[in-house]
Amino acid sequence: MAIISDYQEEEQINASYSEPSASSKSETHLFSANFDTSNPQDFLRKVFDFVAQTSDFFQKDTAVEEVVSVARAAKVKAVVETAEKKKKEVESAKEAAAAAKKKKEVEASKEETAAAEKKKNQESASIVPNKGNGLDLENYSWTQTLQEVNVSVRVPNGTKSRFVICDIKKNHLKVGLKGQPPIIDGELYEAIKPDDCYWSIEDQNTISILLTKHNQMEWWKCVVKGDPEIDTQKVEPENSKLADLDPETRQTVEKMMFDQRQKSMGLPTSDELQKQEILKKFMSEHPEMDFSRAKIS
Repeated sequence: MAIISDYQEEEQINASYSEPSASSKSETHLFSANFDTSNPQDFLRKVFDFVAQTSDFFQKDTAVEEVVSVARAAKVKAVVETAEKKKKEVESAKEAAAAAKKKKEVEASKEETAAAEKKKNQESASIVPNKGNGLDLENYSWTQTLQEVNVSVRVPNGTKSRFVICDIKKNHLKVGLKGQPPIIDGELYEAIKPDDCYWSIEDQNTISILLTKHNQMEWWKCVVKGDPEIDTQKVEPENSKLADLDPETRQTVEKMMFDQRQKSMGLPTSDELQKQEILKKFMSEHPEMDFSRAKIS
């Protein structure tokens, strides 16, 4: 019944606008009023007063019904627009939340990757060398002194030298068995003296390789670049081997060991200590000078 009534009202309204009487005369009047959002009824009252004063609209019997119909239509429109606005706000909020969540996940993933990489680098940098100041790897093991590097490669029992491929060059080492992929094949950590290097088969199950270092004042971190590296600050030369060195070399090695220990503890090296002593002596000899901004480099 409500629907029929509304329809009839709409027909009456349309009829009232579509079929004006011949005696009606169209006039235009200016309307001006302030709209206070806290008191919309006052504004409507002014509108109705204006309409009543400038037209005979309210003289019709259907005037109230027509006003109610217009108000009802405006209310429905406002409710629909409000609902659509809220729907858009909810959708926008969901999209923003989803975007923020995705961004957070991406940032968390980056942080996890960076942390894992940092941990990997720290672990790689802090590998403690074996008793021979080298490292035991899956395919081979190695030890070193300041002068030499000894590499041991395990091969099947009964292996003879004619089955072995061992190519020793100044900056490259290739070791393996004929007809099989190389066991070691890569650039050496540092240059060697090929003429002073050799290899042999021990017990028919191990390829033993001796590499003579070109620079005999430096510890190697690995044999082949790309393999795991040891922490050379944790290298511990045997005292008996130090005693076998000539005085000048032994002094250099002991200095290196001292500097490594100092660095590991965050303390100044021997060179830095010497510079500090020189500066202290100079300061004591020249008390009139200002050394507050002096830096040791």
